Parts: sequence; structure tokens; C-alpha cells
Amino acid sequence: MRLDDHRVVITAAGRDFGRALAIRLAEKGAEVFLSARRLEAAERVRDEIRGKGHQRVHAFACDLTDPVSIREFASGVGRRTSRVDLLVNNGSRWLEGPDLLSATDDDVVDTLASGATGTVLTVKNFLPLLLNSDKPDIVTMVSACGAAGHDRSDAHDAFYAAKSAQAGFTEILSKRLRPQGVRVISLYPPDFDNGDPLSEQWDATPRRSDGTLTAHSLVECVLFAVTQPRDCFIKSFHFEQA
Repeated sequence: MRLDDHRVVITAAGRDFGRALAIRLAEKGAEVFLSARRLEAAERVRDEIRGKGHQRVHAFACDLTDPVSIREFASGVGRRTSRVDLLVNNGSRWLEGPDLLSATDDDVVDTLASGATGTVLTVKNFLPLLLNSDKPDIVTMVSACGAAGHDRSDAHDAFYAAKSAQAGFTEILSKRLRPQGVRVISLYPPDFDNGDPLSEQWDATPRRSDGTLTAHSLVECVLFAVTQPRDCFIKSFHFEQA
């Protein structure tokens, strides 16, 4: 599962799963272009990765609610590389609260913009670089909230709406980009244990059938999908919720 010839873009990689994925893909040899809403957060993860001896990592600011910021992120990556082999749409604001009235209008707009509009515009702006690759993949962290009929999360209705939009977008994108050789892979995890890949617990945490899904296992799902031969189009990963 080496990725030495891969150039990878990851949104919202300043913390949690995006950070874990950036660290693990860099360990596998990939050149990583990571973003966070605040540049300092992206730079912190970049420095963590470089501190482990992996120098091919670059940090950018990208606010997924701002079209100009997304375009500038894509342009910045384009100035450093002529292609992107893997784009990971990890960014989406979490909004809690099963009561529709519990969130402000601004919270609703921000949640929908980051998860729905932000995902569409990120793919749109990075697509030219992806099409320059001979192994282009798009991975989107959707969430079980984007699966039809799911109602077991305490997420706000606006979060459900954003994730449903992501699911619809990736569904049609998978069909329309396949003729160009682009694989579109969506993950629909329930709530999961977001462990630190730089801690001893990352490898020591038991991953049993009666336990909570871990970020470690989700990273391995991504690695499995993108390292398959190019005739293998894995469209989505769905998970049982414990």
C-alpha cells in the first residue's frame, strides 16, 4: 500500500480525521497538500508530518464556505504540481442539535455551505488537475447522515441536509466521471473514534466487532480503495452502526 507516486489534496486536515489521514498518507509516501480554515492549523499538521521525516507536505488556508478561498487553494496547489492523483473531501461543519430551532440562520448557512457548496466547488476547481493524472480518485467523507433513512444521529437537520447533498453529488459524479477514468468513492461512517495516529493507542486500540468504528479502520478503507487496480471502481463504503 505504498503511495510514493501519489499527490494528495485533503480539505479540513487541521484536526481530527483529516489530520489523521494526512499523517498516514504521508507515512505511505504520498506528497500531501493539506488545508484548514485557518492557515496556522494547516501549518501545525504540516510541521508534525515533517517532524516525522516526511518533507513532501504543503499547508494552505481554505475556507470551504468561500468560493474565492477555494479557488485560491486550487491555484496554490496548481503552482506546485501539474496533477493531483487523490482529492479527499473531508471538510464539513458539524452542527449538533435535533431541534431545528436550536441553530441560528448563520449556523445553517455555514453548515450547508461548507458541506454541500464547498464540496461541489472543491471538486470543480481541482478537476483539471485530477484529469492530468493517470490514476485520479475523489474520496468524500459523507457520513451515515447522508444515507437514506438514517435517523440515529444527534446532528442538526442542516447537517443532515448538507450530507444528503454530498451523497447526491457524489452519486451523479461517479457516473459522469467514470468515462474519464476518475473513481469517485464515498464513505458513510456513523460516529467513530477519532484516535491520534501519532499516539501509541493508534495501533494498540482493539478493533473488535463489539467496539466503536475507529479512524484507523476508515483510513485503511481509503487506502484499500485507492490502491485497487484501475478496473475496480468501489463506489461507497457503508458501515453497520453498533
